[in-house]
Amino acid sequence: MTVDADHLSKALGRDIGTVHDNLCRTQLARFEAALQGDEKLLVACTQEAPLFHEVAEEHGKGGEVSFVNIRENAGWSLEGDKAGPKMAALLQTANYTSNPTRLKSITSDGMCLVYGAGQEALDAAKLLSEHLSVTLLLSAENEILLPRISDVPIYRGDIDALTGSFGQFELIVNNYAPIMPSARDTLQFVLARDGAKTSCSVILDISGGTPLVTGHSHRDGYKYVDPGDPASVLRAVIELSGMVGEFEKPIYVDTNQDICAHARSQKVGCSKCLDVCPAGAINEDGNAVSIDSGICGGCGSCHAVCPTGSIDYQYPNRSSLIDRAQLLIKAYQSAGGKDATLLIHDDPFGADLVAAMARYGRGLPAHAIPFSVHAVTMLGHVEMAALLAAGAQQIFFLCDPARHDELAGLESETALMASILAGLGFKQDTRCTIIAESDPDTAESFIWKPLGSETLTASSFAPSGTKRDIARLALGKLHGVSPAKPDVISLPPQSPYGRIDINQDACTLCMACTSACPSSALMDTPGEPRLRFIESACVQCGLCVSTCPESALSLVPQFTFGAAAMQPTTLYEEEPFCCVVCDTPFATKSTIERISTQLAGKHSMFSSDDRSRLIQMCENCRVEAQANSSEDPFAAGNRPRVRTTEDYIEAERSNRTADDFLIDD
Repeated sequence: MTVDADHLSKALGRDIGTVHDNLCRTQLARFEAALQGDEKLLVACTQEAPLFHEVAEEHGKGGEVSFVNIRENAGWSLEGDKAGPKMAALLQTANYTSNPTRLKSITSDGMCLVYGAGQEALDAAKLLSEHLSVTLLLSAENEILLPRISDVPIYRGDIDALTGSFGQFELIVNNYAPIMPSARDTLQFVLARDGAKTSCSVILDISGGTPLVTGHSHRDGYKYVDPGDPASVLRAVIELSGMVGEFEKPIYVDTNQDICAHARSQKVGCSKCLDVCPAGAINEDGNAVSIDSGICGGCGSCHAVCPTGSIDYQYPNRSSLIDRAQLLIKAYQSAGGKDATLLIHDDPFGADLVAAMARYGRGLPAHAIPFSVHAVTMLGHVEMAALLAAGAQQIFFLCDPARHDELAGLESETALMASILAGLGFKQDTRCTIIAESDPDTAESFIWKPLGSETLTASSFAPSGTKRDIARLALGKLHGVSPAKPDVISLPPQSPYGRIDINQDACTLCMACTSACPSSALMDTPGEPRLRFIESACVQCGLCVSTCPESALSLVPQFTFGAAAMQPTTLYEEEPFCCVVCDTPFATKSTIERISTQLAGKHSMFSSDDRSRLIQMCENCRVEAQANSSEDPFAAGNRPRVRTTEDYIEAERSNRTADDFLIDD
């Protein structure tokens, strides 16, 4: 490939010196000489990274060398001679570091369960037993050749339930029975029972049946492989064999239950995170949800679809990801690059697909810049809007088609972003595209399609604040360069932005909706019958709609630009009714008049004028009036007099007759 040292030096603002063409072989001495300096080294080659690491370790500089790929990602392409700006951008951002995430400590005692049938299961168990404490649970009584020495305990059983995560799996097994050691030519099992409970740290599932857990590809410590694929079984054995001891796992997401819009008063509002989690790591927790960090595999779908920001991805966090993308695009444009396209991918799937395009196809266009993340599915419309506002003309998401069941969140978010762009007047509808392909030629065909004529002007910003703060900033930047510049755009149902419509004829201003609203978008006004609303705070969860006893509310998904969306507006207000005793406003005039019409003189509790007047009193005056009336419902009878000995004597005397007092002389 061609590397223009002068262009790169100018773009990077420093002299990069000599461009080496055989640094890992005949020019290795130059690398060793560079290690003697005080600066950390960045090597623009990833293929030979193990070799360079080994040499650096020998010189005591193992932690001072990092790597970036400008070959498969840039130079190996039909447009390799135009890839200078992309190389500069990749070099400029190679050592970007984001805020570190918290870690979870996990302990594995090495207890391993191999679940499967036939000789394949026994052979895998024997291989693992060299490193772990293994038990073999046969899912079927297929013929196997038992070893002369039984170094692996063998049982028969069907796993009915599996819970927990790496280091603490819990199982319930039916038809559970140990093997009979005296069996000769066929397997025999005794004392079978159901509901047997056991636990282990790691599991190798080669039963060939349905995986025991959802999202098994993300479940640490659980390996589900096809028993008919020996290579996959061997890879799983190798990976599991080292899973004993102390481990640290990133806590991929943080949660803030205070702003979760899942439920209020046993009414369910938002359940988007529960719907898209492929690993089953999210559970209801009262009015909110909780995430089991041991199960969570870091796909980030929950973060992408959460309307409030209650679930916040930390690997990296949103601000760090946007900062890195802005730096990348700015460096690319400063080096003369145009029409930047971001190719969002994970590692290893996406990186391997890009490498295959570079080696056997056309490679990447000069404007297509790979952007590696832990999980492609962690990006939502907020991140997409921020990247487009930063100057990206297109965003491609390279996804593994084998994980199609994990793409629901990303699909809904790209659809939402398309609706927003259409509402802004942009005609190009392929700015955010999912490429769920494993064939490099097919994926390549998407990326090489000509760009549209519309150009997004870069307008970066500081991505600080909450999710909705960043969303409003990013969408505001897009609004500023949009063709239509509308004040309001309509959005599809289930969107996280919108207003509330109210049926004033049905509303009684009971304010039940204000207590149900998790984001304080609906507010009452103390002392006044007035319902206020802040559109920018509304997440369209629907809790107010389901809580309203009069069914007076409805959702209207939309996005309003400008400051008006952040100002309180009055949805509905009425004239207050003041207490006839103390003149304190306590209800709406229409409500009191309606109640008086329906009850005064018509109900036994309000038959007289004095009793009907209670309807027009505030709660304090009403209690006082009832307490002072002759019909006080709280009044009690006179306390009974204590009965004494004299009372009993007097009663005895009064019951005697005259004959009782005759004396016989």
